[in-house]
Amino acid sequence: MEEKTYEKVRDHIYKNDRLFAFLGAEVTDMGEGFAEVSMTVTENHLNAADVCQGGVIFTLADLAFALASNSYGTLALAINATINYFKPAKIGDTLKARAEEFNRGKSLATYHITITKEGTNEKVAFFTGMVYRFDKSIFSE
Repeated sequence: MEEKTYEKVRDHIYKNDRLFAFLGAEVTDMGEGFAEVSMTVTENHLNAADVCQGGVIFTLADLAFALASNSYGTLALAINATINYFKPAKIGDTLKARAEEFNRGKSLATYHITITKEGTNEKVAFFTGMVYRFDKSIFSE
């Protein structure tokens, strides 16, 4: 059985994006136009208020965003991203960022990413991102 394009993209990004290892994040689901990434909040992710640093949550969402937007094998790079935080995440919480394609055109695509706490499904944050889709493969050949 031949590997699907999004599986090649998943393997390529997971292997080459060093933030996955740094955050302790992993890809838990992926297909064309969507991706899910999860991580457990550790002491290294905490800010001075003893809650997960907002930048860590943003980065987790950005990783799911990158996977979903590049899932067709066409290079896509962010041109805009915003996030709204609703609830703090604490040490031991497992966060899940699920990116879903909202709109995909020839050059631009928009994605919605919801960050939740695993188990309770409490919404932690909501991220919206837009990418520019280049007319070239994600894979350097």
